[in-house]
Amino acid sequence: PTFHRIIKKKSVEEFKPDPYIATVLNCAFWVFYGLPFVHPHSVLVVTINAVGLVFEFVYLTIFYIYATNKGRKKVLLLLLLEAIFFAAIALVTLLVLHGTTKRSLVVGVLCDIFNVMMYVSPLTIMAKVIKTKSVEYMPFWLSLANFLNGVCWTTYALFHPFDIYVLISNGIGACSGLIQLILYACYCSCNNGVKDGDGDHTVSTKDVQLAPSKGGTRVEV
Repeated sequence: PTFHRIIKKKSVEEFKPDPYIATVLNCAFWVFYGLPFVHPHSVLVVTINAVGLVFEFVYLTIFYIYATNKGRKKVLLLLLLEAIFFAAIALVTLLVLHGTTKRSLVVGVLCDIFNVMMYVSPLTIMAKVIKTKSVEYMPFWLSLANFLNGVCWTTYALFHPFDIYVLISNGIGACSGLIQLILYACYCSCNNGVKDGDGDHTVSTKDVQLAPSKGGTRVEV
């Protein structure tokens, strides 16, 4: 829905690329983590995050097309820094660390860090939501997806083989998603009658008043 709106408006408006940029690095590290020479028996972790990478690059491409020059530079700079950082970690892991136990530890901790960053990245807009009392630029479906994703992977981590790295970050992610949904519930009612899902101005039932016409009947204004 967010990118349908961006394409329709031909503008990213005040949407931020932070969640998508954070998710690119997050998915890249989880794909690396799930490889057999890092953490064996993690096929599901590799496949879902590989698909996630494709989605995120599509989203960022759309964002780049409709962003301002400043926004485009930010996207490119952050992606370049992420690529350099990822390449450095991958080289160190493969050349310095020997054995899947050590590799799983180092890469798993990094995955947890970036997974938490991905989950909390939508919270960067929280201050704006509270200040404006509007959730227009905090997409509901992104928050809901983060919550459900955290719950699902937390459940997955508890089954054999138990995976502490998947458990920690996704447990935090489930809590983060819940906080976002609570915030949305608190302020979504304030959007009624201000803007619809596409940002167009609408009239609320609270703004409809009954006034007498010259003929003595009552009309809505």
